[in-house]
Amino acid sequence: MRITCGIAALLCLAMATPAHAQTQGAYPSRPVRIIVPMAAGGGSDSMARLSAQRLSERLGQQFVVDNRGGGGGLVGIALAVSAAPDGYTLMLISGSFPATVATHRPANDPINNLVPIVKIGYSPFLLAVHPSVPAKNPKELIEYARSRPGQLSYLVPGTGSLTHLVTEAFAQQTGIKMVYVPYKSTGLGMPDLLKGETHLIMGGLLPILPHVQQGRLRALAVTTAKRWYAVPDIPTLSETLPGFEAESWFGLVAPKRTPAAIVTRLNEAANQMLSEPETKKTLDALGVAPSGGPPAQLDAAIRAEHVRSMKVVKDANIRSE
Repeated sequence: MRITCGIAALLCLAMATPAHAQTQGAYPSRPVRIIVPMAAGGGSDSMARLSAQRLSERLGQQFVVDNRGGGGGLVGIALAVSAAPDGYTLMLISGSFPATVATHRPANDPINNLVPIVKIGYSPFLLAVHPSVPAKNPKELIEYARSRPGQLSYLVPGTGSLTHLVTEAFAQQTGIKMVYVPYKSTGLGMPDLLKGETHLIMGGLLPILPHVQQGRLRALAVTTAKRWYAVPDIPTLSETLPGFEAESWFGLVAPKRTPAAIVTRLNEAANQMLSEPETKKTLDALGVAPSGGPPAQLDAAIRAEHVRSMKVVKDANIRSE
């Protein structure tokens, strides 16, 4: 049977088109894995599960969360860096990602071997003290700590964690000397802080705020550029220390060389997800404000935090556990 010239031309064109170009337009055509380089149950895990649910609904394929804790996040990071750059392996990162890289300096250079997709959301750190510390605001805390070098201690969820580096940056900028006390998590260290065995914390808003509301801790400042909408009476730290800003943020990344068309498709779907009232409501319950925007916005956040973390690690001579 003879094939007409028109049909033959179409067949020839299809044969000449690379296979990845034919399938790329149908992305995603199978389930997508989202690696979380932390154990289940934390903030990153919550962000990943919310993203997986909403992206599944928007893109018509299942997005599956894969918790790969270990090594302070290095196990999951290494898995993401080495994954095939086909859009079927993503990773949910937080501000702890560049801090971990600065502290541990892994050989696989994840800062440059992962590509940003979207910044999902952000929240402030909250500076709070035990009531035994008489400071009522950041200025009084700085003066109190300066007069007692090495006598105040602060809670951190692990040496070299983002909480550790942000608090150390505060100490370096103010010239105060404090002792850090590492725990495996904020939750495990909180009982000692509530008993006054440690004196302060600069940590996530959500786990600290209930203790502030109960009078068991005193809030002094948030670290975002502007006062946080949920606690407008708490001043920003930059009102006392101009230029001091720090955010706890979350984002999605993919292995380097993931096709630009796939990154764009994921970015667009994520931005649509973040504009939905139901998503905003869920994020608000987690103490997070939606971000969105182009991949470059997440890239800027990663690199800025990495530069700051590297400086803090060097100046304080912080070594990984």
